[in-house]
Amino acid sequence: MSDELGKHRASIDALDDRIAGLLNERATHVVAIGKLKGDSPIYRPEREAEVLRRVSGKGDAPIPPEGMTQIFTSIMSVCRALEKRLAVAYLGPAGTFSEMAAEKQFGKSVDWIPCSSIDEAFRSAESGSASYAVVPVENSTGGAVGRTLDLLPSTPLTICAEVVLRVRQNLMAKAAAPLNSFARVYSHPQSFSQCVAWLNQNMPSASRIEVASNAEAGKRAAAEPGACALGPELVAGRYGLVVLAADVEDDTRNMTRFLVLGAQSVRATGRDRTSLVMSAHNRPGAVLELISPFAKYGVSMSRIESRPARTGQWEYLFFVDIEGHETDAVVVKALDEIREKAPFLRVLGSYPTSPDSAGN
Repeated sequence: MSDELGKHRASIDALDDRIAGLLNERATHVVAIGKLKGDSPIYRPEREAEVLRRVSGKGDAPIPPEGMTQIFTSIMSVCRALEKRLAVAYLGPAGTFSEMAAEKQFGKSVDWIPCSSIDEAFRSAESGSASYAVVPVENSTGGAVGRTLDLLPSTPLTICAEVVLRVRQNLMAKAAAPLNSFARVYSHPQSFSQCVAWLNQNMPSASRIEVASNAEAGKRAAAEPGACALGPELVAGRYGLVVLAADVEDDTRNMTRFLVLGAQSVRATGRDRTSLVMSAHNRPGAVLELISPFAKYGVSMSRIESRPARTGQWEYLFFVDIEGHETDAVVVKALDEIREKAPFLRVLGSYPTSPDSAGN
């Protein structure tokens, strides 16, 4: 047995040497491309999406697709930083689901800018202090994130990419103890909304106290006797907490979708999504008339969400996601027809669909 182990380990050592050499060879090409690109964006979400789709679709290989995606996200992050280290803003503080989503998209070789609000994350990217902003837009249980939708129509930023994160909620405290010994549970309102049934069943008498972030909840649980926190396991590591109960979300398919916002357009990849916002005339049937070109030209509409317009006149904006890129022929025809009918229409961005998106 020891001889067999030795052979395998020797083979692994040889492969590791080859992998290291190939990674450095890859990095050499990245640096050369960076010099050729000049002032073009360092981060190309469409290119990275194509790479991840290619390397993760290798059939019945031992490494699962999500594992290969993690490996190559890290490789591309390190190589990207050889050209220029990006600054990425996200809804902070550190230890939130937004941080997890940002790292899932950009890897670790990034300068992070945690922001105290969604507004601040937008401003960081708009002012150029951050290259990109990562903000939540909807949760499969809690619904749309209203503040993100309210800011999208007026920002000069474009949606460059989407990140879909499997949200796992955990109950955490400074030390293990029976659940009925905790008088207070701290968490962000979104996390509470995703765990209502579990909390009702397991901690019916504990006070639920909303705070600005899951990180703040973890900080309070670490400092206060009789308190615990609800949020990502990442918080437990940051504040020295133990996980009392894992995966306590009511829906095991609980997902949050995040948008990556930047100052660039993204070319088509063949598997894309386009987000837009529009208004309708205030008359019966106007909304149906507005979206009918999608059906006419065979464009799939995956989401529609209404928000009050800021006119104070009971008018609404409609946020729509469609499958396809804004340069696709059928999408061009549908949007041209809608422009003739809509008082207001703005394409917020066309970008590669996340492999974790519903229906992808």
